Amino acid sequence: MKLLKSPRLGYLSGALVCAGLLGFALYLQYFEYQNPCPLCIFQRIAYTALLVVFVAAAIHAPRRVGAYIYSGLLVTIALIGAGVATRQVWLQHLPKDRVPECGPGLDYMLNKFPLTQALEKIFRGSGECAEVGWRMFGLSIAEWSLIWLIALGVFAVLIAVAARSR
Repeated sequence: MKLLKSPRLGYLSGALVCAGLLGFALYLQYFEYQNPCPLCIFQRIAYTALLVVFVAAAIHAPRRVGAYIYSGLLVTIALIGAGVATRQVWLQHLPKDRVPECGPGLDYMLNKFPLTQALEKIFRGSGECAEVGWRMFGLSIAEWSLIWLIALGVFAVLIAVAARSR
C-alpha cells in the first residue's frame, strides 16, 4: 500500500481524514441542526488533537523511533476518544426509563463547577447525550465516531510498523 511506504504520506492522509470528519461534524451542526452534546464536543477535541499530531508527524517525517512515538501518541488519543464515544453509544442504547435526565450545558458546568466535578458530570452523561438525531446506514453519529477513532488508531499503528521496515 502506497500510503504506508511513505510515513509522511500516511500521516498526511490521517490528517486529511480528521479534517474531513471535523468538517462533516460542522456541516451536521450548522446545516442539519444536530447540536453537539458534551460527549460529542470531547470527541471533536480528540479528532482535533489527532489532526494536530498527524500534521506534526507529516511535517517531521520521522524514521523508526519517531514513528513509534507519534503512533503511540496517536493511539493514546484515539483510545481516549473511543472511550468517550463508547460511553455515548452505551447511553444511546439504554432503555428509555434508564436514560439520565438532561443536565446543564457544557459552558455552565465548566463555569460553575470545579474542573474535576464538571468532568465527572460530563462523563456521567445526560439525556441529550443519549438522543440519536441522525443516522447513516443505521448507525448514529457516536457509533460512526467510534468506528473512525478505532480505524485511525489502527492506521497509526500500521504507519509505525511500515516505518520499522525502512
